[in-house]
Amino acid sequence: MHLARFPRLSLGHFPTPLEPLPALSAYLGGPTLYIKRDDATGLATGGNKTRKLEFLLAEAVAQHADIILTQGATQSNHVRQTIAGAARLGLQTHYFLERRVDDFGEEYQRSGNVLLDDLLGGERVDHLPAGADMPLAMEAHAEQLRAQGRRPYVIPGGGSNATGALGYVAAAEELLYQSSQQRLRIDHIVHATGSTGTQAGLVAGLAATHSGIPVLGISVRAPREKQEENVWLLAQRVWQKLALKGEVPREAVRVNSDYVGQGYGIPTAATLEALQLLARLEGILLDPVYSGKAMAGLIDLIRKGEFGKQDNVLFVHTGGAAGLFGYRQWFERQAE
Repeated sequence: MHLARFPRLSLGHFPTPLEPLPALSAYLGGPTLYIKRDDATGLATGGNKTRKLEFLLAEAVAQHADIILTQGATQSNHVRQTIAGAARLGLQTHYFLERRVDDFGEEYQRSGNVLLDDLLGGERVDHLPAGADMPLAMEAHAEQLRAQGRRPYVIPGGGSNATGALGYVAAAEELLYQSSQQRLRIDHIVHATGSTGTQAGLVAGLAATHSGIPVLGISVRAPREKQEENVWLLAQRVWQKLALKGEVPREAVRVNSDYVGQGYGIPTAATLEALQLLARLEGILLDPVYSGKAMAGLIDLIRKGEFGKQDNVLFVHTGGAAGLFGYRQWFERQAE
């Protein structure tokens, strides 16, 4: 596995910290919990997309793109980081948003990531209704740009294609090196899985290095069977891009979809508990869409005895705390 042969920019603060969570571990009575702080990647408040963008935007530069085009949900962390990364390269970003969630008031539509999108200089093309064909809308806009003589580079939602997922192949190498330096045995890795790029990259990277560390994705939207299939298919494409022999073992892809609740972007009572526990015990901010739901799932699985008391469990924090500000109305409802 030789990642240096792929174009890559330096956009983030790496390696991100790998730290213990002693207060939360004690509160839950074991296992021993650790956190990989990919909320601390440094690009416009950070997040996991920065790793993907190092490869995606490098490819855009290599293709002589002069404008970036992408899409996401209203409070998209990916859109915010894409605009920021492109801005550092002197590139404009056009983006589409999808109204997947529409019941948290005006602040949800205007604050948080939406405010930062504008501050960073992104240009919103349209705000489409839930269920819209976002890839089709992007391609139609890309064609218009090409007709104007522009050279758009199109990044899928979440940056989740084989190029973007290389960012989490690199993350797998990074955390293995860190754990070796810390003499830390990692028994399990848990994280939020949505657009699949983070999990596909981790699974491919850890399988390629024969680490033997299982990865569990806590789904934030899709049913288990669908999410596992999507992750595995992308992991296969990453494997092929790396020119590795064989294929990613199907059993290496594990997803739990029990914590989705009412749907994407809609927090649950368990999400609120997870947000409060990490904030009040460890001084760490999670987000209501991804890391909050994933931590809620991890906490519940610990309480159910799914992990051994002596296990070392690593939680990958994928960022997104900027989105908290769009959920003020939801927090107020919980306090009533």
